Amino acid sequence: MIPLLEPIFQGELAPLGEKLQLANTVPPDAVHVADLLRSHELLTEVLQRHARFRKSTGHDLRPVASAWCLGYVAALLPPVAAAASVLQHVFPMAAEQVWVRLDDDGFPASFHIREIGEAMHGTGTAQRYGPLLGRHLRPLFATLSELTRLAPKILWGNAARQLDPILGQALALTGGSASIAEDQARLLHSPDWPSGHGSAPEPNPLFGRQRKVHRVDGDGRVVMRLHRQCCLHYLLPEEGYCGACPLAPQHRNAGT
Repeated sequence: MIPLLEPIFQGELAPLGEKLQLANTVPPDAVHVADLLRSHELLTEVLQRHARFRKSTGHDLRPVASAWCLGYVAALLPPVAAAASVLQHVFPMAAEQVWVRLDDDGFPASFHIREIGEAMHGTGTAQRYGPLLGRHLRPLFATLSELTRLAPKILWGNAARQLDPILGQALALTGGSASIAEDQARLLHSPDWPSGHGSAPEPNPLFGRQRKVHRVDGDGRVVMRLHRQCCLHYLLPEEGYCGACPLAPQHRNAGT
């Protein structure tokens, strides 16, 4: 694990921190993320590998791409977001600066960088998250969307779904850090994203309305937030709607 991350990712959290590795030389079997963006053939092969794992044999790669995206951001975001929000340290996250090792099913086993990045204490959310969102996830999601016709809002919804508990846990661990609360508000609850240089704000792709529904829990009813977007998991063979899916039949006409 990168020593900088060790104070955060201890005990049962350690495997999450170990997903990001730092070394001068990347593993020989790691794939340059920039190559995934440049080569539709390479990315298609990865998605087809994941489709076999999902037992998906049809031509519609949208649910496969969404499931693969969920695995991708689940591995990438914990160490990167923890560094950016808790430590206010920015790892080099542009697609040209990151390599990924993929297992036999196409899942990201680990990410690899060759430089430590820089401390950015006191800077805003846009400065610390800009490289990750603008130079890694945005082009990756655009390529996935072009290749599979999966709506970009689903891919960004997947990323928001992963960021939400990461930032929530970071808030709990730090006793409610004001800077982390600001990151949470900017990333997940603001419709606009600062563009910088005095230009007009841009739409925030992570932002999405979350409906709330009531469900029975023991002897009472509790409020549950649904996911911003359906991830199309129900379109995969032998799968169904997840418990917080906004398209699940029991949720479609419920909530606010």
